[in-house]
Amino acid sequence: MEIKYIVKREVMRTLIIIPAYNEAENIEKVVDNIIQKFPQYDYIVVNDGSSDATRDVCRERGYQYLNLSINLGIGGAVQTGYKYAKDKGYDVAVQIDGDGQHDIAYLKDMLSVLEKDEADIVIGSRFIDKEGFQSSAARRVGIRILSVLIFVCTGCRIKDVTSGFRAVNKKFIDIYAKNYPMDYPEPEAIVSAVMYGGRIKEQPVIMHEREKGNSSINLLKSVYYMIKVTLAIIVCRISFGVRRDSSYKKPIA
Repeated sequence: MEIKYIVKREVMRTLIIIPAYNEAENIEKVVDNIIQKFPQYDYIVVNDGSSDATRDVCRERGYQYLNLSINLGIGGAVQTGYKYAKDKGYDVAVQIDGDGQHDIAYLKDMLSVLEKDEADIVIGSRFIDKEGFQSSAARRVGIRILSVLIFVCTGCRIKDVTSGFRAVNKKFIDIYAKNYPMDYPEPEAIVSAVMYGGRIKEQPVIMHEREKGNSSINLLKSVYYMIKVTLAIIVCRISFGVRRDSSYKKPIA
């Protein structure tokens, strides 16, 4: 008689981090979508010192949220989420924006990559299947420039370097809780991840245009963004080259 053994896969405790700044018009749809489609996962809204009714919406709807009394910027809000994930002992943390542009339907595919231990960080990428909202032509050019710069600095080729739709394992929850870039952090976080020996994989996703509210990035801010991020990437790479840190690991080839 043949005996079959069933190996039960351990469920990874997963936290979805939702940074939100003045997203009163969008946050309800974002959170309700998570609750309906993925009730098995926890979430936390990080209200980043919003001047609108974002906090009121979270409180009235009974959402799980952290309230920052001042605006720390996207990096500070996301790092607050990572600190919370570390303190609560989560195995996986997922970043999604509070404006509704990230389609949570792709979360399962992203988490599957971590479950199979194929990567430490999974980035939801618009530019693999090239479907859905692709951003403006000017922004796409900027993203390509940053992608090339990151490849030159690290040898890691990532197409959608500004995507804020990401999932990371416990190793990088710990790293990002201690050290996460503050301003427009996505590209710089890729550089630091590579320098810490992280395995990064892109997963095709579809993103949507913002339905309500206004983007915080305009033409002037876009130019400032490119200059600042370019310098930040270079400085980040150089700092790892001279740092004597016991936690430093060489990048995986």
